[in-house]
Amino acid sequence: MTKTTSSNGLSRRRLLRQAVATGAGFGALSFGGPGGLELVVPAAAEDQPPLGTWPAGSQGPTVNIGATVPLTGTYAASGNDELKGMQLAVDHINTGHPLIKKIAPKVTKGLLGKEVKLLSADSAAKPNEAVQEQQTFINENKIILMTGSTSSAVAVALNKFAQREKILYVTAITGSNDTTGKDCVRYSFRQNFYGQTAAAAIGPVLIKQFGKNRKSAFMTPDYTYGHTVTKSVNDYLTKNGGWTMVTNQVSPLGTQDFSQYLTNIANSGAEFLINVNWGRDAVLSIQQAKQFGIIPKMTLVVPYQTPFLAKEAGPELTAGVYAATDFWWTLEDKYPLAKMFVEDFDKKNGYKPEWGANNGYMQFAAWARMVSEAGTFYPPDIIKQYEKGETFPSTVGDIHFRPEDHQAVHPVVIVRGKAPKDMKNKEDYWEVLEVLPGAPLMQAPDAFGCNLGAYT
Repeated sequence: MTKTTSSNGLSRRRLLRQAVATGAGFGALSFGGPGGLELVVPAAAEDQPPLGTWPAGSQGPTVNIGATVPLTGTYAASGNDELKGMQLAVDHINTGHPLIKKIAPKVTKGLLGKEVKLLSADSAAKPNEAVQEQQTFINENKIILMTGSTSSAVAVALNKFAQREKILYVTAITGSNDTTGKDCVRYSFRQNFYGQTAAAAIGPVLIKQFGKNRKSAFMTPDYTYGHTVTKSVNDYLTKNGGWTMVTNQVSPLGTQDFSQYLTNIANSGAEFLINVNWGRDAVLSIQQAKQFGIIPKMTLVVPYQTPFLAKEAGPELTAGVYAATDFWWTLEDKYPLAKMFVEDFDKKNGYKPEWGANNGYMQFAAWARMVSEAGTFYPPDIIKQYEKGETFPSTVGDIHFRPEDHQAVHPVVIVRGKAPKDMKNKEDYWEVLEVLPGAPLMQAPDAFGCNLGAYT
């Protein structure tokens, strides 16, 4: 990423790094006689050798989290939304908010007597940038938790980095099968849905709605997310519906002009345009497909919905479009915790949360639960708490993490785009058709080559 320098010599990226201290006080404190307040000391602090940033990172009154999310570039809208969800979660942890206590009942104010502080930096969706920023957070701030991805290439890089450094990593958005498949690690956990579950969720809907033996053209971003999502969706439609992929147009991340790819699609004889692009790439490719006359001649399908897609592309283009997603804000009518989250997020940020924000919030809430249940910041003990596979509440009902691959068993939401005339308000872009249980959509834990590695 090109650095721009301010008048005092600081890089723009350095300026973007910020300490987002939300909430108040130092949390779960107890009254201890004449000395007044005293910190709760984790039980494992005295009998475990140093590991990663432990115990140095949790010895003071605060503990730090490092978030590297794309705040610029093609994935910036999603990255900023994710960060806002993380900030709300930290605020809720530090204040002992009722929503966080529904998910992590042992959280009071703060976490194990510590204030939680969130530090953020711009990854620009580049793996090397993300790793470098996290290394800086480790060196300067002794972070005890990492987060951030949006690009699955970033997630895979941070997986490897987390395992090497022995610091917990909870992903932000990452849709590649590989994140909890062949590139899984002991120190990483994913909450959101991914290529396999998207395909198994939306595939039956497409076959039921449009029938068998159809012809499709795919648009695929050229990295692990794009390739694994396209493969999963195509494999499902081919095996179960006899669909044929007549062309797969693979484009680099950050493409501005899709004309060469759209020309090939226009001449392919496809009936369906299955667009796997993400972020601004998805918006531009859909808008340009309309300009080429491909839409509405071909039926648009978005198997892995990108946050803000309908808002940025325009509801006229997403009307009637089938998509799979992780969360949509109108689920507040179905799930009480979703209602609490949507209301608090909207109050704080002035818009309804997209699924990136929800995922960021839930990753932190789950982590707070595991830490508070384990009673320590010692990484192997927190990992083992996750690996118990206990069910706990979320904004889309009960979920749990699989011990074998650290993937959350999480529902997938099928939505259909609303026409402008059917929108009840300016943010009512999607109609929720189904909320599908996650377990039947998932592959066997070892199907994608997961080998978690060591605890220490």
